[in-house]
Amino acid sequence: MPSQFEYRRWDGTQEGLVDDTDAVLAQLTDDLLANGDLHEALRRMLNRGWRTPDGQDVQGLRELLDRVRQERQEQLDRGDLGGAFREIADELAKVIGEEREGIDALQAEARSSGDERRREVTDEVADERRMQLDLLPPDLSGMVRGLQAYEFVSSEARQHFEDLLDRLRQEVTRSYFEQVSEALANPDPEQLGRMRDAFDALNRMLEQREAGEELDPSFASFMDRFGDLFPGNPATLDELLEQLAASMAAAQAMWNSMSPEQRAQLQGLAESLLEDLDLRWQVDRLASNLQRAFPAAGWDQRYRFSGDQPLGLGDAADAAARLRDLDELEAYLRSATSPAALSEVDLDKVARHLGEDAARSLDRLARLTRRLADAGLIDQREGRFELTPKGIRRIGQQALADLFDQLAKDRLGSHRASWSGAGHDREETTKPYEFGDPFNLDLSRTVHNAVRRSGSGVPVRLTPEDFEVVETEALTRTATVLLLDLSLSMPMRDNFVPAKKMALALHTLIATRFPRDYLGIVGFSEVARVIEPDDLPTVSWDYVYGTNLQHGLILARRMLAHQPGTKQIILVTDGEPTAHIVTDPTGTDFDVFFNYPPVPETLEVTLAEVLRCTRARITINTFLLEPDHGLQGFVEQLTRINKGRAFATTPGELGDYVLVDFLRQRTTRRSRRAG
Repeated sequence: MPSQFEYRRWDGTQEGLVDDTDAVLAQLTDDLLANGDLHEALRRMLNRGWRTPDGQDVQGLRELLDRVRQERQEQLDRGDLGGAFREIADELAKVIGEEREGIDALQAEARSSGDERRREVTDEVADERRMQLDLLPPDLSGMVRGLQAYEFVSSEARQHFEDLLDRLRQEVTRSYFEQVSEALANPDPEQLGRMRDAFDALNRMLEQREAGEELDPSFASFMDRFGDLFPGNPATLDELLEQLAASMAAAQAMWNSMSPEQRAQLQGLAESLLEDLDLRWQVDRLASNLQRAFPAAGWDQRYRFSGDQPLGLGDAADAAARLRDLDELEAYLRSATSPAALSEVDLDKVARHLGEDAARSLDRLARLTRRLADAGLIDQREGRFELTPKGIRRIGQQALADLFDQLAKDRLGSHRASWSGAGHDREETTKPYEFGDPFNLDLSRTVHNAVRRSGSGVPVRLTPEDFEVVETEALTRTATVLLLDLSLSMPMRDNFVPAKKMALALHTLIATRFPRDYLGIVGFSEVARVIEPDDLPTVSWDYVYGTNLQHGLILARRMLAHQPGTKQIILVTDGEPTAHIVTDPTGTDFDVFFNYPPVPETLEVTLAEVLRCTRARITINTFLLEPDHGLQGFVEQLTRINKGRAFATTPGELGDYVLVDFLRQRTTRRSRRAG
């Protein structure tokens, strides 16, 4: 059955078409090479982000945290919690003003009617209404309660007050229950009855669960009956309770953030309106149950709003909820020490508060290690990430490609060379046999020549002129040891990372282009040590003083002793020898002697080892990184003894110099042998 594909318009949510795994690894490489710890390099990349191949910036945790703090501060700088108090007070003042105008109009109409009895009755009513208005309590809840019991004279004032009450009921219910505010927007008695029953059922389930009893009703039956009142579509009781706890905790944070006078007046008003809806007892009960079930929901949180944008009760609760979400997001991002720790971040909340680009960045941060692991480049062992062999090869390939890209600018190409001659690798071409050729007989061509020559059938008789042999490629073999300076001066002068990149590139070049060649690696500082190629990416400099080139040359000479072919040492250093080993009389142990500036003894024993390498026909090619006068003088003596070459270079040019020289010398040796 043929594969089926579905196409739809790009909306920004689909996975990007550009695979940035190699780009991520490339941007991770310098940090890894500098410090030698993949786990820490990943953590730092998580903090700073990266750039994708298509030019998009993936924001790191530092930038996202800055955006969270900026958004929080802007929210606090905009909002004014006192605005809700003033707005309601102003609206009530307008209602009372409209009512007083209505009373005045009623009196004026009665007086102009000429009916004395009507005037007297109207004056009595007007005086009574004015007295009721004058005696209204000064607090908002008392004023609302008084006006609810008041018989309005003005139909406009009565309508204004009823509209205000409807809006305040919506604001109050929204401030407590964002999820169910739609159900309470225009409550009728039946809807209010269902809401009371739903809250009662929730309270019973909470209390039953706290007591360890079986839930009655079950969550499934609760959702069958009341699910339409909770548009958040919770899948479990815990999810529903978490949503309600978040809303009620935000409302509590709103009250906590107000001044004592504002809180007393507005909270009293809210309670009176909930009581008016016959919901206050159930709401207080639910709040108490939720605080016990979710004590860490932020019930004691408070915020310092300092803006001039008036916030109604619903808007204030929304602002407190946003601030709580931002607080949670900041705590989550601050505590994240690995990409996997970000996998449970609510990306919808991130997009809502910080924008779609921030949500996409956070998603890519969370998938950082998974993508590298899926590509086979890294692996997790004992809780820490390490490079796989494939990852090590990929870093080397990238280092080599970067250097060849630079070489291509100088039109050096890929240094490919081939010719015919004696060797071992079979080619696709053949030639008539000549005396002295290796007898790599091509039977098919040889028999074909005999048949064509004789023009007869069987038996076929071969003669020397029928012989045809397979041409072979002339091969040389080079054995190389890379001597890499790991002393403290290398990172201090920014030479360490370029040197490791060069080493990786050289190893990759030899492994892929010249697999018969040998490459050993020796790092040296106070003492020298052999470095396996697979360990090269994570090798770090040594936190010790001393440049013990003598010990490095000893190890290199021993490594090359049993290697066939042309032998060479590639020495990369930025300082003259300052240390050497002193063997005890038994020859079983040694000490390290260090002195800066170097003493004649150190230089003498190091040059003595250079002489031993020279007698073993090992060429030493030296690459000096920003050499000073002392190093130049030492290298002049080294090259005079060994007849190798010396190059003064910079960190940025080191890889070019080493690879070009390696390829050029190898080509020269092969050309001489072919000739």
